[in-house]
Amino acid sequence: PSHPPYQKMIETAIKELKNRKGSSKQAISGYISANFKVGDRHDQQIKLALARGLKSGALAKKSGVGLAGSFKLPAKEAAAPKPKKAPAKKKVSTPKKSPAKKKSNAASAKSTPKKKTAVKKKVTPKKKV
Repeated sequence: PSHPPYQKMIETAIKELKNRKGSSKQAISGYISANFKVGDRHDQQIKLALARGLKSGALAKKSGVGLAGSFKLPAKEAAAPKPKKAPAKKKVSTPKKSPAKKKSNAASAKSTPKKKTAVKKKVTPKKKV
């Protein structure tokens, strides 16, 4: 035949129609007849190809009963095949070494320790009512 298999034509029709709610059999048929060289009586073949696609899992049913309703391509398996890139390693900045401070331990020991001040709680007298 002068056209690809009906399954491929249906898949390209659904991709190109880009309908969020799925594409109906009539819309798919219209796209195929406009873009591929098929005969006047291609509706029966489309119907059979849709049924085969649903059975094999190549197509997913969005709404409707039987072959009436809208069809979508099934969601790709969790989009897992894409290899995840490792997060970019942050460059660890090396701390700049400052000139060594000349402090002796005796000088730091002589510094006066800070006194801790006790926090006093305010006692409010109870009012008699």
